[in-house]
Amino acid sequence: MLPYWRLSTWYFLYFGFVGCFLPYFSLHLNSIGLDAWHIGVVMAAMPMMRLLAPAFWGAIADRLGKKAVLVRNSMLVSALAFSGFLLTNNFIALVAIMLVMSMFWSASLPLVEALTLGHLRNATERYGSVRLWGSVGFIVAVQGSGLLLGWLPLDAILWVSLGLLLAASASAAYIPDTEILPYHRDAGPLSKALLQPKVVALLLAGFLMSVAHSPLYTFYSMHLVGHGYGKGSVGALWSLGVIAEIGVFAWMPKLMASGSLRKILAACFLLAALRFALIGWLMDSPLIAVFAQLLHGASFGAHHAASITALNKWFSPRQQGTVQSLFGSISYGAGGVFGGVFSGYSWDAYGASITYSGAALFALLGLLLIWFGVSGEDGQLERSGAIDVR
Repeated sequence: MLPYWRLSTWYFLYFGFVGCFLPYFSLHLNSIGLDAWHIGVVMAAMPMMRLLAPAFWGAIADRLGKKAVLVRNSMLVSALAFSGFLLTNNFIALVAIMLVMSMFWSASLPLVEALTLGHLRNATERYGSVRLWGSVGFIVAVQGSGLLLGWLPLDAILWVSLGLLLAASASAAYIPDTEILPYHRDAGPLSKALLQPKVVALLLAGFLMSVAHSPLYTFYSMHLVGHGYGKGSVGALWSLGVIAEIGVFAWMPKLMASGSLRKILAACFLLAALRFALIGWLMDSPLIAVFAQLLHGASFGAHHAASITALNKWFSPRQQGTVQSLFGSISYGAGGVFGGVFSGYSWDAYGASITYSGAALFALLGLLLIWFGVSGEDGQLERSGAIDVR
């Protein structure tokens, strides 16, 4: 039996925190006097920990078999660390707080992804119907935070974010761990399986997609404000992108049942390149801004769902905590670190248009990796189990 609402509640609260924190924290940092480079460094500390920490936490979870307990406790520690943002505006201290908070916060999502897929078992195409509640939480948070900031100072966002972290930690107590079932064949050494060409291509393409999204996550709100959009419009555009994401998650079961992995992912990267080119050069047009945000359904939603579903089908259930964490480390972690440094430097040196053009180029490189590296996956996403390396 799928614990649908317990998983959905956690996704709602977790991405509610992301929706409260991510769009507005850079504005808070700007308001306390940090320039673009320093903002980029502070924000890059989060993906840096997503690079280093998830594989460590995933290996511990796979060994102990206590994913839900680990999620709850790691989020509680991250909330305690996050409270440090309420106490200082010092740049070095802000980086240190972000590193510690992210070290524990980054443990949670890959482990819950593995739990969700474990509960779904042979119905992984239903993943989107659970995960879409995270997108709903993001919309509620980003819109609510935008309205809140119309009445309160920017630092109010810190208190709301802290509350959502604590609530997500509490909700993890109600997520049951999955039973590790015997697998029908030997999955072989994980290190050798990870060197399969299609796995390498998928992971590297995920890295490039995250690099491409870094200017969006770090500077999109500032970019909109610079083009004359108000805080309400900023929140509305963030929400619109996630509404598109929800639609894609709801549609993914039919898409995955009829489409090839390579074509689905290739379309995601092509549309991502178009999206970032539009954001870089044509944001004076509200219609273009709306259209570019609707493409978030492809550049994030479809790409994320297809990627983790593919990994779930390619690897053994006993390897899921490690594999899903590794995907998070390489794509959102390494990609976020590199992208944060790239976007911070490029934004100051060359401006918004060139920075988003660079993002479009990274997406096109990801397209090439998918098209040539995952070429053996032209059929449907059949359940093939673990990669056979014998």
